[in-house]
Amino acid sequence: MGRFYNVAFTLIIASFLCSPRAGTCHGDKGLGKQKQAVGRGGHGRSLRMSNFMGDDGHMWEGGDMDAQPKGGKKKGNVFSVLDYGAKGNGHSDDTKAFESAWAEACQVEGSTIEVPSGYVFLLQPISFSGPDCASNLIFQLDGEIKAIVSSELWSSTRLLQWIEFTKLQGITITGTGIIEGQGSAWWYDSPEYNPGAELASELHSSTKPTAVRFYGSTGVTVSGITIQNSPQTHLKFDDCTNVEVSGFTASSPGNSPNTDGIHLQNSRNVNIYSTDLQCGDDCISIQTGCSNVNIHNVRCGPGHGISIGGLGKDGSKACVSNITVRDVEIQNTLTGVRIKTWQGGSGSVQGIMFSNIQVSGVETPIVIDQFYCDKEHCRNDSSAVSVSAINYVNIKGTYTVKPVHFACSDSMPCSGVSLSNIELTSRKETEQPYCLNAYGELETITVPPVTCLRKGKVKPPVYGCLA
Repeated sequence: MGRFYNVAFTLIIASFLCSPRAGTCHGDKGLGKQKQAVGRGGHGRSLRMSNFMGDDGHMWEGGDMDAQPKGGKKKGNVFSVLDYGAKGNGHSDDTKAFESAWAEACQVEGSTIEVPSGYVFLLQPISFSGPDCASNLIFQLDGEIKAIVSSELWSSTRLLQWIEFTKLQGITITGTGIIEGQGSAWWYDSPEYNPGAELASELHSSTKPTAVRFYGSTGVTVSGITIQNSPQTHLKFDDCTNVEVSGFTASSPGNSPNTDGIHLQNSRNVNIYSTDLQCGDDCISIQTGCSNVNIHNVRCGPGHGISIGGLGKDGSKACVSNITVRDVEIQNTLTGVRIKTWQGGSGSVQGIMFSNIQVSGVETPIVIDQFYCDKEHCRNDSSAVSVSAINYVNIKGTYTVKPVHFACSDSMPCSGVSLSNIELTSRKETEQPYCLNAYGELETITVPPVTCLRKGKVKPPVYGCLA
């Protein structure tokens, strides 16, 4: 008992003599051993003790009371890439720092990877991968991430994407930051367009990567960030469910090749809104396997408009259903709202609603093309992806080439096409609405008159696609 009281008395005296606020211990030199017990930084709180009775009446098992988590890099559940060695100076390769921060954050549910503002981080191709990660992770992007452009790197890897998030349950990218793809190195191989002509010519033949891709993930949110100058597609979702994109910006020149703004494939339950998309290809591209997609309050242009397809390439089966595009502005684009399918494919596109679309300076605002071909010559084939139950409501504005283009297959005519409150005008003499094997109804008078739409119903074949 005597020893116990001596230890207790010593601790009490030490607590009176040490001032946490001052960060030092006061007293004569005889208290040197107590001084040595003060933790890192001299905060006066890190006395290392064992079996100490805490204020809550529970026995504390010892250790540094101010001890940092492993590595001293975690701040609560926030993992800053700066704490893992990232320089952010726009010159150093910060890939390993991002990988290290992810490796630790991945193990903590609800954790945040912090990419702070005021820094430019250079990254090689990188994958933030599950499926063994915890859920509900946040990638807080407020700084700038820039692609490392190296012909040796990209020619050797042949990767289809630069930044990838795979097999995650609950992943959010948010913030005010920028992802800069430096795509001009891939776009042009002429010094007339790109000062780095020699580099561009080497990269031009290599695979053009998507800037950011999500694969096999559920509960995906992208908000606030900007992706610009992607070598190819800016933002891609493949085999994802429950996706939300808002406040997002994609920005590339109108003549940048194949730079889709948002690309959807095999993804379901997708909501895209309050988004600004400027690119050199489709603002939004909806491919096979997509259903229950809602797009609204989006600005598109320059680019090729909002497209479903191309579907059925190389004789493949394609299934797309329940797509709504509403309350959008489309300006200075190749098309407005478009469905495009290749000859020789199978499957179906059905249950599509385009409503409240405002177009300005669009070449052809309304398009169904079952003869889509992006090459000089394509093989004719009688089979086609079925297109049915397509509704156009309140589509208004100006066009420059043709107001409506419905080119449907002889063997697989378009059916259930509905037009209501269509008002499209041009300041110059242009082509008239065009229809080939398109069946449907004019719900109201259209401007200009679409007299080529055939009346009657055509029962589409069943290809095993679920509605």
